[in-house]
Amino acid sequence: MADIVRTGTLPVVVASDHAGIERKKTILAAVAADGFPVEDLGPETDDSVDYPDFAAAVGNRVADGSASFGVLICGTGIGMAIAANKIPGIRAAILYDETAARFARLHNNANVAVFGARTMSADQIVSRLRIFLNEPFEGGRHANRIEKIRQLENKAPCR
Repeated sequence: MADIVRTGTLPVVVASDHAGIERKKTILAAVAADGFPVEDLGPETDDSVDYPDFAAAVGNRVADGSASFGVLICGTGIGMAIAANKIPGIRAAILYDETAARFARLHNNANVAVFGARTMSADQIVSRLRIFLNEPFEGGRHANRIEKIRQLENKAPCR
């Protein structure tokens, strides 16, 4: 899966659960303001929803190549990250600080950023997301490790 940069036409897809709806609005505005195409995959209200449904919506779009990156927000980020990482090809990372945001892309080629609405401020989320969206994958020795993750997804032994 190729990395798509801001000049690409593939959108950044964003979804939340009910706990993350307000932070999602901030993220959508920031991503659009930075010049990335962006799509809101829901929900539209703060009525209680099941976060795995929204993690799947974002993860499937990223995995099938119809989105460049995904962004997920729930109360802590933990549930969304667990659910998204069940989808083959998804490398979802909770961006708990700026170093995590940088290295999630640089070393892990993460393709879904995950945030906790109850554990992170809007400013922290936007700052970390900007780092994530602009940091390239370093490749090199890290590419072999990403291949081993693919092998795990396919239930093949790592070598």
